[in-house]
Amino acid sequence: MQRVIGYILVSLLLLLLSTTLVKFLAISEIVPDILLVWIVYVAIREGQIAGMTAGFLVGLVVDLLSGPDGMTGVSALAKTVAGFLAGYFYNENKTLQTLGGYQFIVAIGVVSLVHNVIYFLIFLQGTDMSWWRMILVYGVPTMLYTAAIGLLPMFAIARKYLS
Repeated sequence: MQRVIGYILVSLLLLLLSTTLVKFLAISEIVPDILLVWIVYVAIREGQIAGMTAGFLVGLVVDLLSGPDGMTGVSALAKTVAGFLAGYFYNENKTLQTLGGYQFIVAIGVVSLVHNVIYFLIFLQGTDMSWWRMILVYGVPTMLYTAAIGLLPMFAIARKYLS
C-alpha cells in the first residue's frame, strides 16, 4: 500500500511539473512528456496492468486539466496503450538492469512513438495537416526529446543500484 501511495504522490508531482515547468523546456513547439517516462518506469517496475492503470489515471487527469476542448479521453487512451506496451519490457528478474540500461531508453522511444501516433492521429483529426507530416513534425521530435529526458532517471538508477 505504501508503494501505491508513493506512486500516486510522484504522479501528482509530475503532473504539477508537466503543467507548470516543462513548458520552459520547449524547443520550438516540442515538449518532452515526463508523464510518459513515469508510465514506462511504473510498467517496467510493476508490470503491464500497473502500467496501464497508471497510464489511464494520469491520462485522465491530463484530459480533465486540459479543459473542455471536446477531446476528453485522448490522453487517457494514448497513455493507457503506452502503459500496456511498456509492460512488455517488464521482467521481474531484471527490473533494475532494464531501468538502468539502454532498454529503458528503447522502451521510452518505442512507447513514445506509439503514444504520439495515437494522440496526434486523433487530436489533429479535421485539420489540414497530413498524417505523415504530423508524425515527422510532432511525433518523432517529441519521441526523441522524451527519450533524451529519460536518460536522467536511467543514469540515476544505474548509478544508485548498479554500481
